[in-house]
Amino acid sequence: MVTENTRDKFIEAANRKKILAHRCTTCGHLMLETVLFCEKCSGSKFEHAELEGSGKVVTYTIQAVAPEGFGDAGPYAWVVFDIDNAKLRASGFLPGVAEPKDLPVGAKVRVTGFDQKHGLMLQKSS
Repeated sequence: MVTENTRDKFIEAANRKKILAHRCTTCGHLMLETVLFCEKCSGSKFEHAELEGSGKVVTYTIQAVAPEGFGDAGPYAWVVFDIDNAKLRASGFLPGVAEPKDLPVGAKVRVTGFDQKHGLMLQKSS
C-alpha cells in the first residue's frame, strides 16, 4: 500500500538523485513503488529498493505553452525514460525543451530532485 511515509521516502530518494521502487518480498520482482500487488505473484508485501536516477528517453510530450499554473516552467517536456540497470520506466518533468531537436529519443536524462508542483525533476546528461 502506498502511504504518506512511502511518498516521503520517494521524495527523499529523488532529492538524492535516485528512484524509489518496490521489490516483492515473495518473488523478488521489482516494480515502481505505486504498485499495490506484485504483477508476477500477486504478493502484497514489498521492501524498498533504490534505483539509479538515470536512464534513456523512450518518449516525451513537449508543452510549448505552459498551462495555467505552470507559467514559471516555460516550455518543458514530460519524459518517459528507461531506468538504467532496471527493467522499469519512470516519467518526469524536464524544463527547457521547446522542440524535438532539444531532446532526441535515446538521450540520457537523470533525476535532479523532486518539486512539489512539477514532481520528479530531470535534466539532460551526457
